[in-house]
Amino acid sequence: MADLIEPVIGLIGGSGLYDIDGLEEREWRHVPTPWGEPSDQLLFGRLAGVRCVFLPRHGRGHPTPPSRLNYRANIDALKRSGVTEILSLSAVGSLKEELPPGHFVIVDQFIDRTFAREKSFFESGCVAHVSVADPVCPRLGDALEASARGLGLPVTRGGTYLVMEGPQFSTKAESKLYRSWGCSVIGMTNMPEAKLAREAELCYATVAMVTDYDCWRDGHDHVTVDEVVKVLLGNADKAKALVKAVIPALGAPRGLCRAGCDRALDNAIITAPERRDPALLRKLDAVAGRLLGA
Repeated sequence: MADLIEPVIGLIGGSGLYDIDGLEEREWRHVPTPWGEPSDQLLFGRLAGVRCVFLPRHGRGHPTPPSRLNYRANIDALKRSGVTEILSLSAVGSLKEELPPGHFVIVDQFIDRTFAREKSFFESGCVAHVSVADPVCPRLGDALEASARGLGLPVTRGGTYLVMEGPQFSTKAESKLYRSWGCSVIGMTNMPEAKLAREAELCYATVAMVTDYDCWRDGHDHVTVDEVVKVLLGNADKAKALVKAVIPALGAPRGLCRAGCDRALDNAIITAPERRDPALLRKLDAVAGRLLGA
């Protein structure tokens, strides 16, 4: 029988979430990566005895916009810190009437409409193609849904998150187009984050926290930062309660991920060993060291 894994839970806090309450043995640490600097220092600690590592996606005080985030450094820093699974918390707009502000969506799919971001760890010198057909780990989704329902939070399981480039909000034409595609929510940050988590063989799940109806809904005020921030504050309290509830459920030692998230690279690397770039392999030490022996 394979050795059991002691989970280390990575938490990526979105807009309005710049810290995690209740962490014991807490310590902010700088984690350098070969991909540059992550958004901020990482907060290490324990919650209900479970090892956790928290990263504020935009940095404390929100100095970095979505297109300027170093997604590769963020994921590498978490993997380098021993993280085995990531819970991503993200503010979003709603594209469906039945998902009002204050609602949580545990998404299961993404449409990536971003265009100005580095989207892979694998470059010329070591090419890999991972599957992101099912980009969210169902085990994490199950735990998040159970904890949210146990707290009585307004939550929907399943839905598609349209990831736009930003930083501007949508035009009405765009918003209505994305609704016609069947998307549930829209945001600016979960791609390429989810793709990179898969390349790093990390289980990943998103809790999308609705702040507004985007701009498609007749009679709904156009999105403003003031409006979003007001709902963010309420969502942040709910998110913190959800984190406290779900961490113990995910903290027990486990075997391999049944969805294969932690073995995503097994059949993904296509470059022949003799053609692989040693400099790139060194950069991949945390992300792909399991296979590359870095």
